[in-house]
Amino acid sequence: MIEVDGLTVRYGGVTSLDAMSLTFEQGTCGLIGPNGAGKTTFFNVLSGFVRPAAGTVRAFGADLLSMAHYRRARWGVRRTFQTEQAIEELSVFDNVAMVHEHSGQRASGRRGDVLDAITFTGLDADPDTPVRTLGAGQRRLVEVARAVVGRPRLVLLDEPAAGLPDEETSHLAEVIRRIPEHTGALAILVDHDMSLVSACCATTAVLDFGRLIASGPTAAVLRDDAVVRAYLGVA
Repeated sequence: MIEVDGLTVRYGGVTSLDAMSLTFEQGTCGLIGPNGAGKTTFFNVLSGFVRPAAGTVRAFGADLLSMAHYRRARWGVRRTFQTEQAIEELSVFDNVAMVHEHSGQRASGRRGDVLDAITFTGLDADPDTPVRTLGAGQRRLVEVARAVVGRPRLVLLDEPAAGLPDEETSHLAEVIRRIPEHTGALAILVDHDMSLVSACCATTAVLDFGRLIASGPTAAVLRDDAVVRAYLGVA
């Protein structure tokens, strides 16, 4: 469980997160909102890249904001980015192993853990294949494998399906949906594809101009009048 209370982030005169308070329960949770709503800023706070002006974040009972950013990976924070982070010249295996190396898990179990993460994603490529030779959908699965290796506690997925065709998005949805069961982690999904969010997330929260405007069961949230006006648009 992630408990967020009064989280506020300011960049000069711009308030990117405005006293955000909510609880993310176990499972895969959605976080949506229009561009500039504060979603990536929230991920940056959890990752340790941004220091908030106010507020607290407790993750499974731990004070996440008190941890140095470099300690959060060992504690169990994992993340995908809108821009792929895998190193193209390295193999799939080596890219995933790099994350495992900093996870605090035993080196003796690294090979098995890495292969398990790759297998979990359903990536249909040899682990020794260089990432540069993979297609877009396969590369996204490498990013997910990097996010689930090494016993994560919190997996942050920032628009993992952007630009993918429907078939590859459907496969990715199945993988994302199974992350909590496979790893025991809580997963938070940010994406503009409402079909993907609906398929993966039992609950969803919505940000608009840094403010939380709705949260709860995904189907109900997507029908909320404030959400329709702010994000989905009206006819």
